[in-house]
Amino acid sequence: MRKVLMAVDETAGSKSVLFVYKTMVREPESVILVHVQRLEGKSMMIDMLSESELKTLKESIQGTEHKEELDRKSEKIMSFYKKELGNGSSVKVKALIKEGIPSVEILKVAREEKVDLIIMGCNGKTWPQRLVTGCTTKEVERAATVPVLVAKTAGREKSIEHGWREAYAAQ
Repeated sequence: MRKVLMAVDETAGSKSVLFVYKTMVREPESVILVHVQRLEGKSMMIDMLSESELKTLKESIQGTEHKEELDRKSEKIMSFYKKELGNGSSVKVKALIKEGIPSVEILKVAREEKVDLIIMGCNGKTWPQRLVTGCTTKEVERAATVPVLVAKTAGREKSIEHGWREAYAAQ
C-alpha cells in the first residue's frame, strides 16, 4: 500500500482512526491527513449551498475571528495527529486543511492524491443525530472508489476520549 488518507477531527470516532491504523494497516509510504473545517458548525446547512454560495461564504469569513478560531483549532488537531503518527515511524505525513462539505473535500483529496485506502472514524450517531447533522462517513463510503476502513469507538470510547482530552488540553 502506497498512500493512506486519514480523515481527522476532534471527535472520539476520529481518535479511533489512530488505533485502527496502528494495529490493522501495514505501514504505507505516506499518510495524507485531511481535516475539513466546518464553516457552519455541525449543521447540514452547508450541504445545501451551491458552489457559488459556498465560495461567497468562504470569502465572507476570511479575516474574521470565526475563521481565525477555525484555523487555530485545525492546527491543533493536525499537530496532535502528526505527532501521533511521527512516533517511531518512517512514514511521510502530509497534512491538508480544507474548507467546505467534509465528504466532498475528503473524496476530492482521495482522487487528487490517488490514495489506496481511506480511514475514517464513526462516531456512533443516533438516527436523529444523523438526520440533523448528516453522516460524513456514510457519504464517503457510498461514493469512494477505493476501500474505506471505518474505525469505531465501541468499548474504547471513554478511554480514547479521555486520552484525547488530556493530549488536546496540554497543547
